[in-house]
Amino acid sequence: MGGVEPADLDYCHVTTTGRRTGSPHTIEIWFALHADTVYLLSGGGEASDWVKNIRVDPTVGLRLGDRDMICRARIVEDEKEDALARRLLVEKYALRYADDLEEWGRTALPVAIELPSTREGD
Repeated sequence: MGGVEPADLDYCHVTTTGRRTGSPHTIEIWFALHADTVYLLSGGGEASDWVKNIRVDPTVGLRLGDRDMICRARIVEDEKEDALARRLLVEKYALRYADDLEEWGRTALPVAIELPSTREGD
């Protein structure tokens, strides 16, 4: 047993499908885990290639530690969920990162990735 809990990892890897090429594109990115949802913040907002790819094809690969999953991603549009995503990410990384994350937390675009349901015994 032992090891690091997924929520405590510094980053995850997200693989999107290129909207023009159809090729896989993987990024390493900060994340926060809340219940069955992984939240990300796109500092480049809508201009980020990975966000553009998700808009075209929301099916993504997600690697959390040594666990690989196929998931669905979406841009967060609900006001309360938006605030939650921003708060979770800024709180998680504020102590790990020397620079002020306030502007990033305020201006970045929140993205949610829904984890596949995991039922015991299936």
